[in-house]
Amino acid sequence: MTAANRPQTTPAPTPPNTRRLVLLVDDSASQRRLLARLLKLGGYEVIEAANGAEALDLCTRLVPDLVLSDWMMPEMSGLEFCAAFRKLPRPNYGYFLLLTSNADARAITEGLQAGADDFLTKPVAPQELLARMAAGERILRVEEELRASNTQLRHALAQLSETQAAMERDLREARKLQQGLVRERSGVFGAFEISLLLRPAGHIGGDLVGFFPIGEDRLGLYALDVSGHGVTAALLTAQLSVHLSASSDQNIALRGAQDGGDAAGPSALAHFFNTMMLEEMNTDTYFTMIYAELNHVTGHVRMIQAGHPHPALQRADGRVTHLGNGGMPIGVFERPIFDEIEVTLEPGDRLLIASDGITEAATPSGRQLGCDGLEAVMRTNAFLHGHSFLESMAWSVSEYCRGERQDDMSAVLVEFRASGQVIRLDEG
Repeated sequence: MTAANRPQTTPAPTPPNTRRLVLLVDDSASQRRLLARLLKLGGYEVIEAANGAEALDLCTRLVPDLVLSDWMMPEMSGLEFCAAFRKLPRPNYGYFLLLTSNADARAITEGLQAGADDFLTKPVAPQELLARMAAGERILRVEEELRASNTQLRHALAQLSETQAAMERDLREARKLQQGLVRERSGVFGAFEISLLLRPAGHIGGDLVGFFPIGEDRLGLYALDVSGHGVTAALLTAQLSVHLSASSDQNIALRGAQDGGDAAGPSALAHFFNTMMLEEMNTDTYFTMIYAELNHVTGHVRMIQAGHPHPALQRADGRVTHLGNGGMPIGVFERPIFDEIEVTLEPGDRLLIASDGITEAATPSGRQLGCDGLEAVMRTNAFLHGHSFLESMAWSVSEYCRGERQDDMSAVLVEFRASGQVIRLDEG
C-alpha cells in the first residue's frame, strides 16, 4: 500500500490547557507589573488588586486558584488578608503565597497560622516564583482529584443506599412469604396440643416447622434446618415446604403415610429427600430434619432423626430425656444412616423438637446452651403451655446469648393435654 492510498486519520483533539487564575495583590504598581509579566509568561491568567480590601471584593466575584500577596500593605496587611481569605466560602481550595522580606521562623509561623501555604522572599527570583507556583498547582490538582473521587464515592454510596433499601424491601416481603409457609401455628388434635415457633435471625432464614393431619388418628410433624442463611436457605425451605404442605397434592409424607406399605413412614421420607438433594439439586446445601408421625389416639410417636438436635421428652413428673443418636444430615451421603425413634407419650408429657439455633445459642464468651441448658429452661418453664412456653423459652435463649443470636430459632412442641377436646386449628 502506497502512502497515497493509506487511510488518513484525524488526530484526537487535544483538550485546551486550563489556565490557572492568579490573584496578585500588592500596593506597588511597579511590583505588580513585574510579577504579572512573569506569571503571564508562565501561562497564568492574572488579575490584580492594590490592597486587601480590593482583593477581597474580587474574591467574592471571581474564584482565583492561587493568590500571591505582599505581606506589608497599608490598611490591611497580607497576613490579615490571608486570614480573611480563608474565611470566604469557596467551591474548592485556594493556594496562598505570601511575599515577605522577613523570612525568620517567627514570621513564617505567623503566616502559617493565618492560613498561608508557602512564602516567597523579596526580591523575587523568576525561576523560584514559577517553581513555587508549580508546587501550588500540584497541591490544587491533588485536591481536585480528591474532590472528584469524593463526588464519585458519594454518588456510589447513594446508589448503594438505594439498592440496599430496595433489597431491604424485598427481604421484608420475602419474610412475609416465608412466614406464610407456616399457615397454622397451633392446633388441638384430641388430647394433644401442637404449638410452633419460627423466628429467623435475620429477615429470612433456613428453618421450617409444621404439621398436617394424616387420616383420622395420625398427625405428621416436621422440623427442618437448612445449612447457611439468607436467600439460598430460604429458597430451599420454600421448595421443601411444598412436599410437606397439607394443602398440596405433592406432600410426599402424606401420600406415603396414607398409602401405607413398606415404603411409608418417616424413614422413607428422609431417604426420598436425600435422593432428591443429591440427584436433582445442584447445590452444596444440606439440611437436618426430624419428621414424626403421632397417633393422637394412642400417644405413639414414630420419628426419624437426620442430624437434627435431640428431641427432648419431658414426662409429667418433670424428668427430661433427650432422644435419639443423631443420624446423618440430608443431602450429604449417598447411603445415609438415619436414627429411627419410637416413644409413647402419656398424659402430662410434652415433646420438644428444637433447632440448633436454640441448643447452640452461646454467650459472648462462646459457651453454648446445649442439651443441659435446654433441660434447665424446660424445667423452669414447666408450668407454662403452648405458645407461652415457646415464647418464654425464646426469651430465655436470647437472654443467655445477650441478644447476640446468630442463628434461626424454631421448635415444635407436642403436649399431651386433657382428653375429649374437639380438633381446632388456629392460624398464626
